[in-house]
Amino acid sequence: MNRIDRLFGILTLLQSKRYVTAETISERFAISIRTVYRDIKALGEQGIPVSFEPGKGYFVVQGYFLQPVSFSTEEANALLLMESMVFGFADKSIQTHYSNALNKIKAVLKGAQKEKLENLSHNIRLQLPPCFHNNYEYLTLLQEAISTKRIIRIAYTNNNQENSHREVEPIGLVFYALNWHLIAWCHNREAYRDFRVSRIAEVKTTGMPFRKENHMPLNDYMKLLPVNY
Repeated sequence: MNRIDRLFGILTLLQSKRYVTAETISERFAISIRTVYRDIKALGEQGIPVSFEPGKGYFVVQGYFLQPVSFSTEEANALLLMESMVFGFADKSIQTHYSNALNKIKAVLKGAQKEKLENLSHNIRLQLPPCFHNNYEYLTLLQEAISTKRIIRIAYTNNNQENSHREVEPIGLVFYALNWHLIAWCHNREAYRDFRVSRIAEVKTTGMPFRKENHMPLNDYMKLLPVNY
């Protein structure tokens, strides 16, 4: 990778996260820490407002945006392939958002790239077993509750067809056993519970922040799941 491409890649990485450490940049682009410092300085010399916060890392000052100018054919093909995965494994809400985002990407492609992408789209298919169901539209709401740490209320039907209403603090989403599962602290049971998203009949946002402090990391809960990773 030449330096211009690397600088653009570093800028893209900085814009994709709130903070990025020098070590992360070094590992991502296989360069030394000293080279990271030089590249960050070079970005600043080009008028890009990169700042640093001790203990957290580098960040692009709020208000600066770099519009995407181009995508390689390989990048566009990768995004098109993921569209099949999204429509296969995500719910209706995520499918809509992904389609809108992909259309924006297609809008900046060159004419020849668009034609190739259209041809490729007719030759990618995903076959799922009939037991898999994603005919719901809660993943976007659940993602929002997880990211903002807000309590939600759900109507849920368990494996024994028993209905209940729960007030929960969602800590993560895990896909296993061909289903999305919401991992959350349940105020009704005062314990962490695993809710299969396809069995959630209703989701209501409360706007209330989490009441429980120091939630279990999702990776630790995954060690308790009944699957062998």
